[in-house]
Amino acid sequence: MKKLRSLLDRVAPHFQSGGKLARLFPLYEAVDTFLYSPGEVTTGSLHVRDAMDLKRVMVTVVIALLPCFFMALLNTGYEADRVLQLSGGLPGGWRGELLNMLGFRGDPVSLVDNLMMGAVWFLPVYLVANIVGGFWEVLFAVVRKHEINEGFLVTGSLFPLICPPTIPLWQVALGITFGVVVGKEIFGGTGKNFMNPALAGRAFLYFAYPAQNSGDKNWIAVDGYTSATPLARAAEGGMEAVTASVTWMEAFIGIIPGSMGETSTLACLIGAAILLATGVASWRIMLACVLGAAFLATLFTVVGSATNPMFDLPFYWHFVLGGFAFGTVFMTTDPVSGAMTPQGQWYYGLLIGAMCILIRVVNPAFPEGMMLAILFGNLCAPLIDHLVLKRHILRRGLRHVEG
Repeated sequence: MKKLRSLLDRVAPHFQSGGKLARLFPLYEAVDTFLYSPGEVTTGSLHVRDAMDLKRVMVTVVIALLPCFFMALLNTGYEADRVLQLSGGLPGGWRGELLNMLGFRGDPVSLVDNLMMGAVWFLPVYLVANIVGGFWEVLFAVVRKHEINEGFLVTGSLFPLICPPTIPLWQVALGITFGVVVGKEIFGGTGKNFMNPALAGRAFLYFAYPAQNSGDKNWIAVDGYTSATPLARAAEGGMEAVTASVTWMEAFIGIIPGSMGETSTLACLIGAAILLATGVASWRIMLACVLGAAFLATLFTVVGSATNPMFDLPFYWHFVLGGFAFGTVFMTTDPVSGAMTPQGQWYYGLLIGAMCILIRVVNPAFPEGMMLAILFGNLCAPLIDHLVLKRHILRRGLRHVEG
């Protein structure tokens, strides 16, 4: 490590002001601060002492996502192996050739086989998202002459997890481009975006290319095989259709068709424990989101409907289907696009939880609901914080007058 530190120090003058590579200083700074903690410190008598800086926050979120990464590989591979076992075949193209070279047997009971199958589908999506998104981050940093922010570590991890396994790689590049450029950079970069960049990119693909990002053809990594997600089944046939294909425990663990990294409520809960223990995420937003969803789902269940089977889906099923758990833990708690005031976080979480159920139940054409609910919450977050602060100012004014 000393040799690496010495090398970075030796080439640093070339990237600093007046050097031949001064325009590429953001790229050098990104590599330096990624490998080592910054050496600069503030001066003066006033300091805010906190062990949690932006770099540690982003790294903590990525660590909390590791269980979801594991499930992305495991479940994607298991669902494909389960189908391929019946046909005895392999995926077409380079994926099949690579698996054959690695000694793949296609046994859905084998953890290694499932992880290998999942890797050949998930890793290309992950690499394309990070390479293309990283390119835009570096380009904007160089043009603006400021450092590359660690915020993309999270965006580059979240986006692949919320994509279907069969998504074309060119769409991955297009989606992450939209998320980074339109969802964040044109507003000034990390800290100035009003919506979650990963969700912005996913929403763009959802509406621009619905055939590859919705329906029943994209959730199992086997060419030509169709299988609807449990939420889609619920929209068509209610609880009977769901329980006929999956148990609640299977849905909780995440062994169901869906986006690669958001099917496992168990993995999301492990991530939530890490985020809450480190103080990175707001427990108020998470709890409020769960309460808002539980209340409205229960209300719909009590009211019932003779024509809409989604009314009969209990709240505890909503929690384990689709991206509810993933969105609650990792998307709603985004400190930039979410509410910042403690009281506002309660309203923000309640709004997203209730909106998710409202979209799922009242408009079954969008059975997922969580993505649109969070983006709607992002739009409302500044207004919520503004009203909360205005109310506090008004109350202080009244106390001053009474005093």
